Amino acid sequence: MRLTADASGLYPIAPTPFHPDGRLDEASLDTLMERYIAAGATGVTVLGIMGEAPKLEPDESLNIAARFTKGMAGLPVIVGVSAPGFAAMRWLARNSMDKGAAGVMIAPIPSLRTDDQILNYYRQAIEAIGTDIPFVIQDYPLTLSVQMTPKVIRQIVEEHPSCVMLKHEDWPGLEKISTLRGFQKEGSMRPISILTGNGGMFLDFEMERGADGAMTGYAFPEMLADVVKLQKAGKRDEAHDLFDAHLPLLRYEQQQGVGLAVRKYVLMKRGFIASDAQRKPGSALTAAARAEVDYLLARLAKHDSRALAKAA
Repeated sequence: MRLTADASGLYPIAPTPFHPDGRLDEASLDTLMERYIAAGATGVTVLGIMGEAPKLEPDESLNIAARFTKGMAGLPVIVGVSAPGFAAMRWLARNSMDKGAAGVMIAPIPSLRTDDQILNYYRQAIEAIGTDIPFVIQDYPLTLSVQMTPKVIRQIVEEHPSCVMLKHEDWPGLEKISTLRGFQKEGSMRPISILTGNGGMFLDFEMERGADGAMTGYAFPEMLADVVKLQKAGKRDEAHDLFDAHLPLLRYEQQQGVGLAVRKYVLMKRGFIASDAQRKPGSALTAAARAEVDYLLARLAKHDSRALAKAA
């Protein structure tokens, strides 16, 4: 299934599970897929920034892409192919598509500063991977330090018919969504899918501004899927009530430097992965931090019973 501009719903960003000794945990990859499907995912994204992609060997990256395309019950799989050089990007993009991926995600390299540099980078990237591969723009200035204005995004979309989605992770970014949807409404930009990241921190209002869904790895994908569905059904208060119950844990997970450690710890406690290990170099939670996360989960369980125990 090829990725299209109609994509919506929940595309979890999958973490890469490792054994404590750093080996890839393939059994946990299968468990992740089962849990994501049960949570209501409409697709999945692998090898993103929080997927520890730079720590993987090329064959490991391709193995993960192939395993997900085989195990996600026909749902679309987006593969993050961002790389310092275009040769590596092309290799992973072409081989992932050959294995059945739906499309690829490309983030700009951090050194880009001007609009012309950003536009030229995407021209070269699409020339490298081929115009036949559907691709996603990843707009994540908080981590990548690249500022993409709505006009630059519009130009990338208009120049490249194979661009079908924006992963929106600007902060603050609500006005950017409104501006892009305004371009679409006036006819100056063709329709694209907009899925949002940032750990889900602003999903409640992002949906109201015109987002089509979520693409992030918060450790309760069920909540993300539910908020998207409730907002699409016009059940605004219910969506915000559920979101608000998770907000303290969302905030804690969003900390720079330890966010992935928090996410993996909660996913481990919920039975999504067997270990919260990261491949080196990586961070780990202190005993105090684990106790704080456990406290937040206990409080969350008062409002959402899914925080009580491991997923079935």
